[in-house]
Amino acid sequence: MDIATVQRLVAKGEGQRIEFKKKVNFPEKIIKEVVAFANTHGGKLLLGIDDDGTISGTRNIEGEVFLLEDTIKKLVDPSLDYEVDILKINQKKGVAIFNIPEGSDKPYGVKEHAKADHGTVFVRSGDESIKASKEMRQILRRRNNERDERFNYGEKEKVLMQMIDENQFVTLEEFANRAEIPKFMASKTLVKLVLANLLDIKPQAGCDQYFIKE
Repeated sequence: MDIATVQRLVAKGEGQRIEFKKKVNFPEKIIKEVVAFANTHGGKLLLGIDDDGTISGTRNIEGEVFLLEDTIKKLVDPSLDYEVDILKINQKKGVAIFNIPEGSDKPYGVKEHAKADHGTVFVRSGDESIKASKEMRQILRRRNNERDERFNYGEKEKVLMQMIDENQFVTLEEFANRAEIPKFMASKTLVKLVLANLLDIKPQAGCDQYFIKE
C-alpha cells in the first residue's frame, strides 16, 4: 500500500464500497460501516481521510487502529475476517485502510455491549450504512443455506409481477395493499422470490425496493 493507491481510492469518493473517517472518536458507531460492508459486497474503510476527501491523516494511527480493532472484536457478532494496511504520510500522522471482504457467515451484527446475545444488523445502501429490515435479515441468513427455494406461482405472485412491470420496483407495503394480503404474507412471498433468484432487493432506509433480478 502506498500513497498513490490511497489517492486513487479517495478519488472515487464515498460510495457503496468506500467510507471515509477522520478519527475513531466513536468506535461503536464506526463499526456499523464494517458490518455493513461484510453483510453486502465488501468494502474499504479509510481512516485519516476528511469528509471532503482530503488525505490529512490522523495522529497515532496505530492507536486508532488498535481501538477500532478492539471494538470489532468485542462488539461484532459473529467474528469476521478483514485486513488492515497502515501508511505513514509524515512523522506524526498516518492513514489506515480496513479491507473488509463480503462475509461468509451473514448476518453480522453490532452488539450494544460485549455480553449481549444479539446485535443490530446493518447493510450498505449507496454511501450509507443502514439498519437491515426484517426481510433483509432473513435473506442474509437463509442465503447461507445451499438448498433451492420452491414456491407456487399464484394470484399474489401474478399481481406482484404486474406491479413491478408497471413501476420497475415494488415495496412490501405497496404489494400487501395491492394484493390485499397481510403484510406477513407479502413479506414471506418477497423473501422467497429473492431467495429463488427471481427478484433482487435494494435496501432502503424507509422501505426496501424489490425488482426483477437481471
